Amino acid sequence: MKKTIQTHDLFQLTSVGAPVLSPSGKEAVAIQTKMDKEKNKYFSYLIHIDLETNDVVQWTFGEERISSVKWSNDGRSIAFLSTRKEKNQLFVLSVGGGEAEQLTEFDKGVDSFLWAPSNEEIWFSARVEDGKEFTDKKEEKKEELPEAYVVDGMKYKLNGVGLLPQKTHSQIGQINIHSKTISRLFTDTYDYSLQDISHDGSSLIVSVNRVENTDNDWRSPVILIDLKTKEEEIIVEEEGYYGSATFSFDDRYIAYQGSDFAYKNAAQGNLFIYDRESKHSWNLTQALDLPVGDLSVGDVQQNTELKTVVWTEHNDLYFVLSTFGDVRLYYATLEGAIYPASPEDEHIYGFDVSRDGKTAILAVSNPVFPGELFKYDIALGKREQITHYNDAWLEETTLVQPEKISYEGDEGWTVNGWIMKPATFKEGEKYPLIVEVHGGPHTMYANTFFHELQLLAAQGYGVLYVNPRGSHSYGQQFVDGCRNHYGEGDYEDIMAGLDHVLADYNWIDTSRLGVTGGSYGGFMTNWIVGHTNRFKAAVTQRSISNWVSFFGVSDIGYYFTEWQIGADMTDVEKLWHHSPLKYSQNIETPLLILHGEEDDRCPIEQAEQLYITLKSMGKTTQFVRFPKAEHNLSRTGLPNLRIQRLEQILDWFKKYL
Repeated sequence: MKKTIQTHDLFQLTSVGAPVLSPSGKEAVAIQTKMDKEKNKYFSYLIHIDLETNDVVQWTFGEERISSVKWSNDGRSIAFLSTRKEKNQLFVLSVGGGEAEQLTEFDKGVDSFLWAPSNEEIWFSARVEDGKEFTDKKEEKKEELPEAYVVDGMKYKLNGVGLLPQKTHSQIGQINIHSKTISRLFTDTYDYSLQDISHDGSSLIVSVNRVENTDNDWRSPVILIDLKTKEEEIIVEEEGYYGSATFSFDDRYIAYQGSDFAYKNAAQGNLFIYDRESKHSWNLTQALDLPVGDLSVGDVQQNTELKTVVWTEHNDLYFVLSTFGDVRLYYATLEGAIYPASPEDEHIYGFDVSRDGKTAILAVSNPVFPGELFKYDIALGKREQITHYNDAWLEETTLVQPEKISYEGDEGWTVNGWIMKPATFKEGEKYPLIVEVHGGPHTMYANTFFHELQLLAAQGYGVLYVNPRGSHSYGQQFVDGCRNHYGEGDYEDIMAGLDHVLADYNWIDTSRLGVTGGSYGGFMTNWIVGHTNRFKAAVTQRSISNWVSFFGVSDIGYYFTEWQIGADMTDVEKLWHHSPLKYSQNIETPLLILHGEEDDRCPIEQAEQLYITLKSMGKTTQFVRFPKAEHNLSRTGLPNLRIQRLEQILDWFKKYL
């Protein structure tokens, strides 16, 4: 008899992704990631795949995190970043065998890298203190004394990092893999990101914003540098988000992803092409009204490192689009023909395509499939599974296939989502229902595996999860639909979804409804229980409760608040109007408050204010603080805390539903 999914199944699940084909297209490498219960860490391993035999061999075995795996152009070596020395350092491994060789030992590690076409050098970006070199070591102090941190800008901290390092900048260098000699491209004090190098080795693409204060300068200029003359050619420098630039095989074209600033962070990403001969760019995906990239949320896949675009030698392109709850592979020509190249109802979270465009390797998930790698014959549409890490677990575990739903939301807008029956469903019985609300808000629930949703179904709950206005994959108007209107149409969309399933599914017990969500989903949970008493239990996670204080305490508050609410500290009334804390006196639903103590995105004071306010009013509430946890606790947090978080949620709903 099959078992139902449990919290600790997170330790049994394997994530495999970031596939990269060799130059010949006959082999590939990828990254396998597991959660280690005993060490309470994540470890990832490099795996090798022979695409002619489908043999899969693990190539590394250390207790480390591996990322950014890249083949040399001759296919004889693989470079990658590894944390085996704590900070990410650059390693090279010969395909012929042997141990990986460490190339760098930088004080602040390595951020990214690119193989030079010669196969003898590697370009890299790494943080370095102003006035020092990459190889300079930090002076060891006999006694570490606390030092004052002087803040003179608004962009001074970052979730998952904490206080940003001062007087250090991301610079670009080149290292010879044999002599280990290092040269530096610039000696200024700006932050550069490494994009791509031309196939003839003559040009480098970087992104840099050369202004002294970037607090409110929303540009990421993409620049082409002639490595011989150091002359620069600007590809794009307008306000907005641009990057992930990639050369075509003939070096004539450059593809890059980006969006202008018209919709702030609710803008859909597009794929642009720059012609080096005509010096002209055009938007290849403009007519689609869909975002380029993977905008889905989940809690299983690790080290996905999704490529933005892959060129073929015929100057055709492959990329993924988030489209109506799917993440699909698409094919395009420079002339503007665009076609889907993978089926509906699934999530492509990693891919690479051979130079001739005939074969792809895909990382694929769906709601009842955690994800594996597949070999894909693009022309024939045939795929073959080549990794089987989760097969045994799937054989012994009962999972619930979500049912798609579509209904009319506020103002007649069509809203899409899914409903899951309890795993132990029996016809004629009544079951409680939990509504899940995603974060962002500009992300989306997708046709992908989600451990938490399956876990709730396994515990005997129905689960409703929808993509209200503000969600990606349904067009620009839809994703922009909640900005300046938090708690209005988005709230109505969610409640209309609840009404829809209550009318259509008679197994739902209307007296036992729960709601939960994190980040924006936490805001919406707070808002919901402050505006209706239909729910008998609620769990708010890493939430926003007070936009007035959020403006000054969040790492993004000083701009995100204005972008999303349409007001800053000069209009406190509007900020307070959209703050769930204002409606605390209306909350009658027992509310569990979960929050990470190191969350700089939605700082824990948001939870503290809500908890103390509710307690002072005699409301039913409880507050759980997670140490060493930042905003991404549910996805990448310490394994034991992820388990405790799930247990807290289950215990609360069990108690009140």
